[in-house]
Amino acid sequence: MAKVGVITFLSLLLVIIVSSFTVVEALGGRTPINDVKNNKEVQELGRFSVEEYNRRRQGRLRHNGGGSSTAALVFSQVVEAEKQVVSGIKYYLKIKAMQGGLTKTFESVVLVKPWVKSKDLLNFSPSTQ
Repeated sequence: MAKVGVITFLSLLLVIIVSSFTVVEALGGRTPINDVKNNKEVQELGRFSVEEYNRRRQGRLRHNGGGSSTAALVFSQVVEAEKQVVSGIKYYLKIKAMQGGLTKTFESVVLVKPWVKSKDLLNFSPSTQ
């Protein structure tokens, strides 16, 4: 009878250990974010990405002493998103934005470190897809 209890306990322990590996596997890997259009945090990160891109671009133009006829981007919405746990949370966003009356798609990477209340735009570029 004691043997059955030990076997049951070990079986249960094995199930717990195996199921925890799927959680650990997700750490460091990208995971899709569902219902992106209704996710306020993701939409705010998309807006931040576009605003930060515009701010940096404007700074580069001023620094180089010239202007450009290219209009600033206007945020529309994030249409796809993934996140990755690193030393913070790295968000991979696909963003729709308007430029000169045309809707264009961009890809953005934002690193958020909530414990220091920081977010940093790591990359912003036209989408290749």
